[in-house]
Amino acid sequence: MPKQPTDLIISGSYLLPDARQKSLIQDAAAAITGDTITAIGTKEQILADFSPAKHIHTDYGLIMPGLVNTHTHAAMSCFRGLADDLPLMTWLEEHIFPVETKLTPEMVYQSTLLSLAEMIKSGTTSFCDMYLFSKEVARATERSGMRAWIGEVLYDFPSPCYGELENGFKYLNELFALYKDHPLISITVDPHAVYTCSPDLLSRLGNVARDNNSLYVIHLSENQTEMDTCRERYGCSPVQHLDHLGLLTDKTLAAHCVMVDEKEIQLLAQRGVSVSHCQESNMKLASGTAPVVKMLQAGVKVGIGTDGSASNNDVDMFGEMNTVAKIHKVARMDPTVMNAEQTLHAATLGGAETLSAGGQIGSLEVGKKADLIVLDMNQPHLTPLYNIPSHLVYAARGADVVHSVIGGSVIMENRRLLTLDEDTILTQMRQMGQRISIYGKD
Repeated sequence: MPKQPTDLIISGSYLLPDARQKSLIQDAAAAITGDTITAIGTKEQILADFSPAKHIHTDYGLIMPGLVNTHTHAAMSCFRGLADDLPLMTWLEEHIFPVETKLTPEMVYQSTLLSLAEMIKSGTTSFCDMYLFSKEVARATERSGMRAWIGEVLYDFPSPCYGELENGFKYLNELFALYKDHPLISITVDPHAVYTCSPDLLSRLGNVARDNNSLYVIHLSENQTEMDTCRERYGCSPVQHLDHLGLLTDKTLAAHCVMVDEKEIQLLAQRGVSVSHCQESNMKLASGTAPVVKMLQAGVKVGIGTDGSASNNDVDMFGEMNTVAKIHKVARMDPTVMNAEQTLHAATLGGAETLSAGGQIGSLEVGKKADLIVLDMNQPHLTPLYNIPSHLVYAARGADVVHSVIGGSVIMENRRLLTLDEDTILTQMRQMGQRISIYGKD
């Protein structure tokens, strides 16, 4: 029987199609045709059945789903380390908002490229971004070949990107038109937060999201100050406020949700709201720790996000997984919670589900999009190897990723970026950093 032609075969010592150790396949391979996984099995079986145009094999390689970063501000990489060790509102209002007024489209484009390079090299294949000049974020993302959900942040006051608020709605409509039916980029609707958006603005954006069947992405219940402000203005918590406005739906992705009680967790579950858990950013800004264990027990869909590099200060999802798994154990004084498989699920298929994309990405299955990474497990810190999900959460590092495939395209091979010029990006960002350091002194 003749072999079937296929575009790409990725093979290695191990293939983990989802977050469960019991799913592990040894001496394994995946066949990819176009942007889709067409077969998974043993290397011997796949090579017997398929004739590839390209074959990448990695001794001691682990093939696994690409990581899904559910909350980023990619262009904030240009502010990495600029205003550390400050409370959230001080950080935002006295440092970040003022310096953001100096941003230009080109600065956002170049800064996004830096984050994309960092994400690819640390195993992320998909991300959800909300920021300014999002056309430039999308342009950089399209160049990189990454998969993304991208939105322009709107708030009551003028934006450095579009100026007055009404222009923001025009900008958003242009984004939807530009990326309609794009294979890798989806546009989202992104009110900044309940303390920067009036009820009218929140509702108008909810209508835009419904009209376009898009995600409604918002920072929600991030810290105590936000809670106090919302109660003072509206007599209720941020979660209750959105619910009163009819904005808690199965298309709502709420970032942070640190300050939520048990009744609100049940409400989020009932409404089908998804949560992006950004533990390292919440720790660094001393916002607190979201009750993610209770959320998962209630049936809330939870993904993991890094937040932006100005408040993390990286976008390495392996580091984020390690933190997430450990912080909840100590917070609850229970070593059994947020086990390795739960945490890995939140960073892969769980994250995809928060983006309404669980049927396309997040696990390696025939018919799903070919978004996968390969780690070199032949490392001192990964030896011996008893349980792969455990190693991925507690021992692996972003630098262990050697190959990345997104939508069937090889984006990184042997640690070399194929779609981006890493040296040029680093040079340009060093130059930009010198200019931004001057802005910070104005």
